[in-house]
Amino acid sequence: MRRYVGFKLLIVDDHAHNLFTLRTLIQTHLAVTVLEAASGQEAIDLTHQHADIDLIILDVQMPDMDGFETASLLKLRKRSRDIPIIFLTAAFKSEEFQRRGFAVGAADYLLKPIEDHQLINKISTYFRLIEKERELNRILESRVAERTLELAEARHYLENILTHMGEALLVLGADGIIKMTNPAACQMLGYSRDDLLGMAIGDVFEEDGDEQAGAFMGLWLEALIRTGALNKIEARFVARDGRRVPILFSRTAMKTASGAISDIICIAKDMTGYVRLDAAELN
Repeated sequence: MRRYVGFKLLIVDDHAHNLFTLRTLIQTHLAVTVLEAASGQEAIDLTHQHADIDLIILDVQMPDMDGFETASLLKLRKRSRDIPIIFLTAAFKSEEFQRRGFAVGAADYLLKPIEDHQLINKISTYFRLIEKERELNRILESRVAERTLELAEARHYLENILTHMGEALLVLGADGIIKMTNPAACQMLGYSRDDLLGMAIGDVFEEDGDEQAGAFMGLWLEALIRTGALNKIEARFVARDGRRVPILFSRTAMKTASGAISDIICIAKDMTGYVRLDAAELN
């Protein structure tokens, strides 16, 4: 059965008769494209011109540049370094040539004179391996693409939630520096997102001597390490224009596997409307 349509094979031999024999034999049994090179340099040039060569059959004994030198140069080039090379070696020097061939990166060897079925079986074996590798790569790429899409959809979903939630969100590092925020926080405080990122959480709290002022981050961290979350408290944000914004504030710690705090999630609800309602009721 003629198989492996679309595969490309390079045969390298300095004898035209050998090239003709190899090409005829291969194409009688396999539906592959065969490229021919009559020297090591020509083989290198062809691998530069054709990025899709799947296998190289390389004669060892060639003038000017022998098979070992050719293989060494092919392995140095990014375009050809991963192409499997099958050496053709003379039987009377097979042990020496095999040792040297494997040393320069050959994948396999065939002894001259070449038996037809050995040549075809050897080529078919490598093409089957290449087919399996390509199929595994396709499966992996498909799974990576699916996972990437899932992550993109999850990110988009999360961004939608953050964009449309009514409460202000501030994600802090363990040092109290704002790392992430949402539109509600920007609107409440009168800062842009870029302004808020990198600010310290203490910069947006009113300093009135209560637990939110001064060294409150140290108190937060100590409490969060113990409990992982803190109950809602009443506090006040200081907006960019100086407004005091009454808020109901909660904090939750995100911890590493070792238990260290990596981030602190802060959620603040604007209580301005509630304060005005209470004042109205009192009147």
